[in-house]
Amino acid sequence: MSFYRWDGEDLILDCHLQPKASCDEFAGLHGERLKIRLTAPPVDGKANAKLLAFLADAFAVSKSQVSLESGQQSRQKRVRIKQPRQLPAALELTARPA
Repeated sequence: MSFYRWDGEDLILDCHLQPKASCDEFAGLHGERLKIRLTAPPVDGKANAKLLAFLADAFAVSKSQVSLESGQQSRQKRVRIKQPRQLPAALELTARPA
């Protein structure tokens, strides 16, 4: 199993979120999920909002093209990115088999 899959032209990511980190970044794998560190705290949806904005920027799409499919109150999240325009270099390296 991989941390991502394609659903037509949409990319589905299974993520493990680490809120209150020192910077916003892709941080490799956490089990079978993509680990993402974010500076936002896990309060009042701030980490979720930051995650969607971070992914929109990383995949060169508008914020409205990124949606949280599951994991609203959890560190384990599933995100849909509609028609991503680019794959971040950090993500391409993580996706390659060892």
